Amino acid sequence: MSDHKSFGAEDGAADDLRISSIAPCADSPISSFVHLIPRALRERIFQKVEAIMTVQTTSDRPRKLAGYDFYHQILGSPKLIVAPMVDQSELAWRILSRRYGAQLCYTPMINAKMFSPPSAHAYRAQAFNTSFLEEGSSIHDRPLIVQFCANDPAQLLTSALAVQDHCDAVDINLGCPQDIARKGHYGSFLMDEWELIYRLINTLHENLAVPVTAKFRIFPSVEKTVAYAKMLESAGAQILTCHGRLRTQRGQNTGLADWAHIKAVKEAVGVPVFANGNVLFYEDVEKCMEETGVDGVMSAEGQLYNPALFAPASCGEGEPSSSMLRGAHPPHADLALEYLDIVKSLRTPTATSAVKGHLFKIMRPALSRETDLRERLGRIRGPNVVEEYVEVAKEMKERMQRDTAEAMKGWTTIDDLITIEPTTGLRVLPHWLSQPYFRPLKSPTTEALKRASSPIEISYEGVKRAKLSEEGFAAGEMDLPP
Repeated sequence: MSDHKSFGAEDGAADDLRISSIAPCADSPISSFVHLIPRALRERIFQKVEAIMTVQTTSDRPRKLAGYDFYHQILGSPKLIVAPMVDQSELAWRILSRRYGAQLCYTPMINAKMFSPPSAHAYRAQAFNTSFLEEGSSIHDRPLIVQFCANDPAQLLTSALAVQDHCDAVDINLGCPQDIARKGHYGSFLMDEWELIYRLINTLHENLAVPVTAKFRIFPSVEKTVAYAKMLESAGAQILTCHGRLRTQRGQNTGLADWAHIKAVKEAVGVPVFANGNVLFYEDVEKCMEETGVDGVMSAEGQLYNPALFAPASCGEGEPSSSMLRGAHPPHADLALEYLDIVKSLRTPTATSAVKGHLFKIMRPALSRETDLRERLGRIRGPNVVEEYVEVAKEMKERMQRDTAEAMKGWTTIDDLITIEPTTGLRVLPHWLSQPYFRPLKSPTTEALKRASSPIEISYEGVKRAKLSEEGFAAGEMDLPP
C-alpha cells in the first residue's frame, strides 16, 4: 500500500491541526504543500519545526516573578484588596471597586471540577467569560487574581491553564467553611490534608506561567497556623491571605477574626501576606496593617455594603463633611446607580442574582424604612430587570435627598446625626449614606456599652471587642440577601 493511500482521515485531521500551528493562515501555501510530502518525511519535518518553536516560545517567555518581585512589579504593591466573593465580586463590581480605591481584585470562587471539562461551556461563560475581551482585560480589570476551589490537582491545573492568560495569578480557596464545601470536599475542609494541599499548590507552581497564591483559615493554635502557612509557602504559594477565623466561625457564630494569628504568619513567612477580617471602616485598614504588619488588607462583607470602603473621605458633591469619618460614605443610591450604569455598559453579562444581591446590600440602610421599594426590588423579574432596578434606585435617590434636606435643616455637620449601636459600640450613620452592616449582639456587651460614650475611638476598639460577623461573605462563605 502506498504512502498516500495509508494517509487516513484521522491522520489528515491530526496533520491539519499541526499545520495550523505553523502556517500563517488557513490558505497558506504551506497547507497544500505539506500534504504532498511522503508521510515519513512529513513527520520528521513536523518534529523539527515544533522543536524549534518550543525552544523559541520558552526562551521568549518572560520569567515568572515570585514573592515580593511579583507583588511589587506585577501587582503594583496593592494594600487595598477586594476579596473573592461568590456571585458578588464579578466584573461589574470589580470595576466599581477600583473607582473607589481598590488596588487588587479577586474573581468569585470557581469550582475547578465544573470548569475543567472541555464541554463545560455554559459554566465557563458564567464563571469567567473571556469571549467579550472584558474579563481580565488590561484596560479595566487588572490586576486580577482568579480563584478556584479544588481537590484534584489535574482538574485544578486544567482549569488554571484555561485562565492564566487573562489574570495575574491563580488563587486556591482553602477557607470556605460552608456545608457545600464539606460535601464537595474543598475549601477549609482540606485543612487536615496537608499532602493534598501541597500537591494542589505545587502542581500550579510548577506548571503555570503565572504565580499561584492561597487563601486560608487559621487553626486554634498559633503554632499550627504558622506551620500550615510555612507548608503553603514551601509548596509554591507566592502570596498568602490569612483569614483570621476558624473553620467553625461562620453564620451566627462568625465572631471576630484573630489578628494575632495573622501577625504570627506574617512574621514567619517570606512571601507577602494579606489580612482578612474585622474591616468595617476605612480606619480599620490602617489599624490592621499596624497591628499585624501585613502587606495588604482584604475586605469582603464590609466592602459589599460600602464599595467606597477603600476611599478616603472627600468633600465633593454628595459627600458628608465629618470630623468622625476618615473614609468615604457616599449616598448609597448614587453608588447603586453607578453600579447599574457599569452593568449596562458591559457586553459581558452580569448575573441577575449578583445585581439584586448588590442592590439589597448597598441600599440596606434605607430599605428597612422604604419597605415598598424593598418589595419592588424583590419582585423584579423578566427581560428588563436592569432598567427596573434603575427605576427603583432613582426613586430611592429622590427619597434620600428629601430625608437629607429635612434632617440637615438644623445641623451644620453630619457628626450630630451619627449614633452608636449599644451592643457593639459601633457608629451608625444616617440612613441615606453607605455604611457597614453588622449584626447586633443578642445581649449587650459590657465593654461595648462602656465605650459607647467615646464615639471617635469606637471604630478601632469596638470592632475588636464586639462579636461582629464581618467578612462572612468571603469566597464561598456568604448567606445571600436580603
